[in-house]
Amino acid sequence: MTGVWAPPPGEPPLRKPMPHTGFGLVASPPAGLPPDQGSGLPGRHRSIAIACVLAAMALVVLDAAIVNVALPTLAQSLQATSAHAVLTVTAYQMALVMALLPCAALGESIGLRRVFTAGTLVFTVASLLCSVAPSLPWLVAARFVQGLGGAAIMALGVPLLRFTVPSSQFGTAIGWNALTVALCAAVGPTLGALILSAARWPWLFAVNIPLGIMALVATRSLPIVAGSARRIDWVSAVFAMLTVAGVVIGAELIPAWPTVSAALILVSVVAIPILVRRERSRVAPLVPLDLLSEGSFRISVIASICCFAGQASAMVALPFYLQHNLGQTPMSAGLYMTPWPLAVAVAAPVTSRLARSVSTAGLCGAGGLLLAIGLAAASLWPLAGDPLPIAAFTMMCGLGFGLFQVPNNQNMFLAAPRERSAAAGGMQGTARLAGQTAGAVIMTLLLTLAPAETAPRLGLGIAAVFALMAGIISLRRVRSSGALPSFEPQDSTGKSQ
Repeated sequence: MTGVWAPPPGEPPLRKPMPHTGFGLVASPPAGLPPDQGSGLPGRHRSIAIACVLAAMALVVLDAAIVNVALPTLAQSLQATSAHAVLTVTAYQMALVMALLPCAALGESIGLRRVFTAGTLVFTVASLLCSVAPSLPWLVAARFVQGLGGAAIMALGVPLLRFTVPSSQFGTAIGWNALTVALCAAVGPTLGALILSAARWPWLFAVNIPLGIMALVATRSLPIVAGSARRIDWVSAVFAMLTVAGVVIGAELIPAWPTVSAALILVSVVAIPILVRRERSRVAPLVPLDLLSEGSFRISVIASICCFAGQASAMVALPFYLQHNLGQTPMSAGLYMTPWPLAVAVAAPVTSRLARSVSTAGLCGAGGLLLAIGLAAASLWPLAGDPLPIAAFTMMCGLGFGLFQVPNNQNMFLAAPRERSAAAGGMQGTARLAGQTAGAVIMTLLLTLAPAETAPRLGLGIAAVFALMAGIISLRRVRSSGALPSFEPQDSTGKSQ
């Protein structure tokens, strides 16, 4: 099957050949898939496979959301300080961001389904270990293991959907994934509060076990995508994990220990070119330099980092703004923020349909602009103590975020050959977490250095700038001459399937 370049509406044809990546433009059908891999799996298996991926994704997102709301309870129950209780969140996020690219490389090597299944198993077993944790160190360690399992799910979930559904429905599948993530993010805090109101904190993790077991059973219906059997360079993998860990830990320590933070970040910055030099000559590098060298993929990654930086800044700033500046209770603050993820859930499936006929660059540009307008309005609007307009602004933000994310992720995956879908998935997750970390660090610094009354509004203003940058950067895809072909197979008539 030969991948044929079909430019999205409003975007230029490919004007220069794609550099050789070791794969060429011809893709052999993976074992376990029908010869026409563009048709996806047959009906019943397809439905089960989609449900499996979305259920596992829901586990990863829900587990982060429901634990955040339980931090005070964990600190009291485990006789720990609030700062130490936060380690249960930090350990989980740390493992996620460290393991995304290694999990993607392992999936390409030994098979997507095998690594995704292993990740689901690790996550489920770690949830059991969390639920029986007798102390905070035990819980933190189990949460780190949970994050390792979650990294495999996040890195390989969308790549598996690419082989599960027909090529023409891949954008719709990305919309389903965005819908699942948005709904779980919306209901997570409420679900956590409901569990804590009826049971003890171990049930926050025990509820994962039944869903995890069902997802494990359903993995038998996932497509069998043959691995390349290439050896993993574990030296590079460990090096990459330590580099990422240095940046994340250094960012976390900026307010309390700026000298230690600067040293860790400096070591990571120095290590990055060493890692790049080590990986540059490889056919399928752990850090996907082959994909990042192409304009369309690189633009999507940079735009994603900017968008998530804006989203994370806003999500930290809004609770402080609502509670400190506008005198709202934590419960009412949460209600005023709920329109954001709900609007994402509404926008995602609509945007996935629009992306079939409208330029993805145009959709991303419009989404970034709408998100920026919502954030700027929340920052500058003279509320005079009335928080009601915030609900309208957060709804606008959610619509813009959903309008941006679905086509941007679709472009990111279609800009990569199918054989490199796992690498694209790992890079997508890394971009998301990098942006979220940057946004959280910016707000931490603002809350530390600026007056409490002005820091949240400054944070929302900075978030608006990031969102606008994401939209503007996305529009560069229209003028980019280095866009990657979509690598989607065609039928006998020459039409994309």
